[in-house]
Amino acid sequence: MQSSRVIPANEYRRLRWANQAGWTREIHADPGTGHWAWRISIAELDRASPFSPLPGVERELVLLRGEGLRLRFADDALVELHPPHGRLRFDGGRVLVGEPEGRCEVFNLMWRRDAAEAQLWHRPLTGAMVVFVEPGSTWIVHLLGGHARIGADAAFPALAAGDTALLRAQGQRARYVIDGGGEVLLARIDAAAR
Repeated sequence: MQSSRVIPANEYRRLRWANQAGWTREIHADPGTGHWAWRISIAELDRASPFSPLPGVERELVLLRGEGLRLRFADDALVELHPPHGRLRFDGGRVLVGEPEGRCEVFNLMWRRDAAEAQLWHRPLTGAMVVFVEPGSTWIVHLLGGHARIGADAAFPALAAGDTALLRAQGQRARYVIDGGGEVLLARIDAAAR
């Protein structure tokens, strides 16, 4: 497992969707691009686009920017994500079309059900927040706005809006202090129970 690190927004990789219908900025795929266990990215939509169906994958979307996004599923279900930060968790195998109100960007957390379990929270950051990371787990800190620093030493660069940190434990439980002001998305990824 890789060590903890900060990934600046300007290092995200811009890639085509699997179905070539849109673009995403990949933040991280674990254990790597290809057959990942989990992946985080920022999808870009500027017109109605079919999402890539991903059987066996759970997805959670959070609206980051834009006036809204309608998710029109093949079974006639319709869900609207409204600003600020509307969100939805759903089965990635469902067929749907994303219909943005103008241009929008969406945080996209995906994980394979047979490989990982995930939880996602949207939280204010006012002062210090402590995260305890167990061995085998990864915590994701995506800074929506404001500023943040992890720990008091220089091991981690400061986070600006749009940056992401991956926090991991090396051998034993680790404690991380996230200090700053703004809003964050926090996600915890664990290996799936066998």
